[in-house]
Amino acid sequence: MITPAYPAARPRRLRRTPWVRRLVRETNLTVDDLIWPIFVIEGTNRAEPVPSMPGVERLTIDRAVRAAEEAAALGIPCIELFPNTDPALKTCDCREAWNPENLVCRATRAIKQAVPEIGVMLDVALDPYNADGHDGIVCDGVIHNDRSLDALVRQTLVQAEAGADILGPSDMMDGRVGAMRAALEREGHCDVLIMTYAAKYASCFFSPFRDAVGSGGALKGDKKTYQMDPGNGSESLRETAMDIAEGADMLMVKPGLPYLDVIRRIKEAFDAPVFAYNVSGEYSMIKAAAQAGWLDGERAMMESLAAFKRAGCDGVLTYFAPDAARVLARERQRG
Repeated sequence: MITPAYPAARPRRLRRTPWVRRLVRETNLTVDDLIWPIFVIEGTNRAEPVPSMPGVERLTIDRAVRAAEEAAALGIPCIELFPNTDPALKTCDCREAWNPENLVCRATRAIKQAVPEIGVMLDVALDPYNADGHDGIVCDGVIHNDRSLDALVRQTLVQAEAGADILGPSDMMDGRVGAMRAALEREGHCDVLIMTYAAKYASCFFSPFRDAVGSGGALKGDKKTYQMDPGNGSESLRETAMDIAEGADMLMVKPGLPYLDVIRRIKEAFDAPVFAYNVSGEYSMIKAAAQAGWLDGERAMMESLAAFKRAGCDGVLTYFAPDAARVLARERQRG
């Protein structure tokens, strides 16, 4: 690349006014890039604050329907639902995961009936239903890969039958995408999308999420035997290639901000849509710092979301989605 020297080149010319900055901006975030994760609980007309996630609440199904209506009004294309399961329903075999009347399936049906135009994504993993708090079936203290696949397939099918548009296998069991895709095809759910958690790391940034779904206290041990080592980058390419070969439609990296390099490597290596999960710990850090007056929360939110797009993401799952959508609408109105 040849660049003229100063004063022939004055890069500040392209930063001089707002309209010029907009005209030459390389990365643009829009509301179409957002997926909003929502936590659901049992009951009626109730919302429970999540203490470790300021501004986030667990919602009963009727309130979740209202949140879906809000998302649609804001132009957010998709929401993802996570259940806070009654501890009495958590078992070692995780059978509540494939109960067609479980919390997340009922919530999906209610939302699709009330707001059919919005996409609904559901997580495929056993931790919300597991007495051991793990994403797979535990046998003699070990997470058993192939027994977990059987359970995940059963979970996949009830979620598809409930009306989920996207399924997100977050369990990190080997072979789960292929098993899910085969089952979906066999049962006639050929249009259901799979957004695989292709590179999900054994991260400390998930802790507030585990509080929100109630799985943190149940967890025995850690998840390092199936979630990826934070020190590894090239391994993510092998994991992603396997998931694409098994039938994944979209790819996700989780967490997001600490792994922007992984996002870039996956986007450059594979011709498929790539998403990041702007996880609970990332959200809570910004919220906590803003509440303390240490930074401008709105600017930090928008800057961090833009970073995902700049790294190569086609979209972002973020608890900031409704706030970001309002900021983007305000900016459009200002012109």
